[in-house]
Amino acid sequence: MPNAPKTPKHGVRVSDDIWQAALRRAHGNGETLTAVIVRFLVRYGRGDED
Repeated sequence: MPNAPKTPKHGVRVSDDIWQAALRRAHGNGETLTAVIVRFLVRYGRGDED
């Protein structure tokens, strides 16, 4: 399939106010919220401290 996603879809529960604020910030930075979440999960998985 030409438009098949390359990664599996996962679901999380997040309050609407947190989700919308993160979505606005991501879009304001020219990013998707998916890209932001993946970046944070990669760092978290590696054990990077912020």
